[in-house]
Amino acid sequence: MTATATRPVITGIGVAAPTGLGADAHWAAIVEGANGIAEITRFDASGYPVRLAGEVPGFEAAEHIPSRLLPQTDHMTRLALYAADEALKDSGLDLAALAPYEAGVSSASSMGGFEFGQRELQNLWSKGGQFVSAYQSFAWFYAVNTGQISIRHGLKGPSSAVVTDQAGGLDAIGHARRQIRKGTKVMLAGGVDGALCPLGLAGQLASGRLSTEARPDRAYLPFDEAASGHVPGEGGAYVVLEDPASAEERGARVYGELAGYAATFDPDPLDPEADGLERAIRAALKDAGCAPDAVAVVFADAAGVPEADRAEAAALAAVFGARRVQVAVPKAQTGRLYAGGAALDLVSALLALRDRRVPPTVNVTSVAADCPVDLVTGEARPLTGDAALVLARGEGGFNAAAVVTATD
Repeated sequence: MTATATRPVITGIGVAAPTGLGADAHWAAIVEGANGIAEITRFDASGYPVRLAGEVPGFEAAEHIPSRLLPQTDHMTRLALYAADEALKDSGLDLAALAPYEAGVSSASSMGGFEFGQRELQNLWSKGGQFVSAYQSFAWFYAVNTGQISIRHGLKGPSSAVVTDQAGGLDAIGHARRQIRKGTKVMLAGGVDGALCPLGLAGQLASGRLSTEARPDRAYLPFDEAASGHVPGEGGAYVVLEDPASAEERGARVYGELAGYAATFDPDPLDPEADGLERAIRAALKDAGCAPDAVAVVFADAAGVPEADRAEAAALAAVFGARRVQVAVPKAQTGRLYAGGAALDLVSALLALRDRRVPPTVNVTSVAADCPVDLVTGEARPLTGDAALVLARGEGGFNAAAVVTATD
């Protein structure tokens, strides 16, 4: 295999999600159909039209994050540090044995900095408080999400921060693949995101895409005829991507292979009417050398907004045929995690391939007639096949698709 054709393998995963801390807890929850969406507890949201969210349960920062970092970080950054730590531990890598610059970090964020900015605004309001600008807050977050993780673990290789909204988790992983193809042995990649604070929720409300339904089991219904928007959430995942020769040499456990990846932007200047998500799907499948009928399951973007769901369903039907491929939406149990959502879906896809099960999409009871998808509902289904497709779309025209395959 040539250097440019290298397909990295995933040797470590770390999860912080509304469905639980750790990959095992998350996987058990989505297979069982447990709902991680509930009333917001992080602040008093009683005055907002949206009062539901997916919050990460049971996370005590002091148990996982060095005390010296606590005053410098907000909740999202602490969750990111936790997930990154878990992924590296899970990989079994001896980082000290790597040569300098053989390991790097690729992160994604879209909401990062809001909670830090909220805290600075509160400092400004309080007597004698000091204020850090919103620009400084965002710049600080990205520096922590990439720089602090790399400093903490001695990852001196390529480092980057991707900002493409919900597509960010896949784009960060795709960027990590490019670095491995250039010769980096190991890349820690993914995203943890969210902004469950007054400033963050106000920003999300401006999109007009949040559901105002008060019942947790009816608020986020992707592809359902009663879909009325999505629920916000926090969390995400990191994965360790490794050069396959390096992983084989050290006898690493491998979850799967990143076989294909593609990103597109809407609109296409050469063909403004072309669907960007469909182009991303076809490009990712071509990159993976994977025929549509070889895909066992699609982990959909699933906006929960009727027109967006119709567009995604049409793209899937164009590539696979109407209702010809199983579709899963674990986001219905977590809310949309922005840049963390696609990275978490990629982990879910790897675990689905490992255990040969497709998790159900909770709460959806009537798939819309204009969404011709084979949505898995009710109970988990058996999975037959070795390839899964993960999709993500971000505000502003971003589309991303990744193909992961089983390796045994």
